[in-house]
Amino acid sequence: MLPFEYCTMILADLGADVLKIEEPKIGDYMRWIPPKLKEENAIFLLLNRNKRSMTLNLRKEAAKEILKRLAAEADVLFESFRPGVMERLGLGYEELSKVNPNLIYCSSTGYGQTGPYRNEPGHDINYISIAGILERTGLKEPVIPGIPVADMTIGVYSALAILAALLARDRIGKGQYIDMSMTDCMLSYNIANIGDYIAGKREKAELRGEAPYYNVYQTKDGKWLSIGNIEDKFWAEMCEGMGRADLIERHSFGLSDEEKEELKRELQEVFKQKTRDEWLEIFKDKDTCVTPVQTVEEALNDPNFIERGMFFEIDHPKEGRIKQIALPIKFSETPCDRRSPPPLLGEHTTEVLKGLGYDEAKIEELKREGVI
Repeated sequence: MLPFEYCTMILADLGADVLKIEEPKIGDYMRWIPPKLKEENAIFLLLNRNKRSMTLNLRKEAAKEILKRLAAEADVLFESFRPGVMERLGLGYEELSKVNPNLIYCSSTGYGQTGPYRNEPGHDINYISIAGILERTGLKEPVIPGIPVADMTIGVYSALAILAALLARDRIGKGQYIDMSMTDCMLSYNIANIGDYIAGKREKAELRGEAPYYNVYQTKDGKWLSIGNIEDKFWAEMCEGMGRADLIERHSFGLSDEEKEELKRELQEVFKQKTRDEWLEIFKDKDTCVTPVQTVEEALNDPNFIERGMFFEIDHPKEGRIKQIALPIKFSETPCDRRSPPPLLGEHTTEVLKGLGYDEAKIEELKREGVI
């Protein structure tokens, strides 16, 4: 799942030794679903660098014992099962904190461990719906975002929470349990709309398609430009570049709905007269917020991302040379680590078990019994 993968990728890039526990033979389902490169899913390969993989069948008592032994030596356990699953396996926080009182145990779920929705199924669209975000996208009807916002966001929040808990452990001398909810994260993200509501303001849509100065416009070649000229100075620079200085005075938060629609139509007519690249050439020396609406391919070749070091490649034993997206954090003294490619399924199982004291004969027995 994306929340697990993204959270642990962040921690791994920051230097953590991340051991990924997967089901024997099957593994993480994201490994095998399309779109694949050669054998494994392209998204999985982007999210699992710097990790190790171990297989464990947690329905087997021997596997539970192995996990407990791992937990006894670990700093953090991160899981994303539905509420109650780990407890039913005998691997909940209360149980594992007995073998390691210093353990940080983080659970990431759709609705959290408490509340009336705790056992309900859900996906990203459900979480942003309940948090009031989806209703605030688009104008005439809700528009589904182009990425799984809740999944990615809880990955970041979970990594932040884990790091904070590790710092707190230094102060209070023990570990703790972290309950993360994707829906809670989305409610927290909805601060701007909630603030307007609390202040008693009317429902505004300036920043979701209503305003002429914060919108997208199609160009002559069928491509798109985005403009974000909220401030007067940026709007004026754009109008000057368009050769429409007469529009400068019409940049106002006080326009009626009809006036806004008329201004958007006028702007669209002007932008349709040139290609996207012609407009970008005109605006490149202007102090204005005009950018291309890029495809994924264009983003991957964008010179700003390239200069910022947002792309690198890594050698994979089966997939060959694979592209990676760097963590968007630039440290001056401790750059993010790029140690190893995404692990093969169960690649480090034997290594980990030997580290726990299991000999070859016992490891072979665990394989025969379907434990690993």
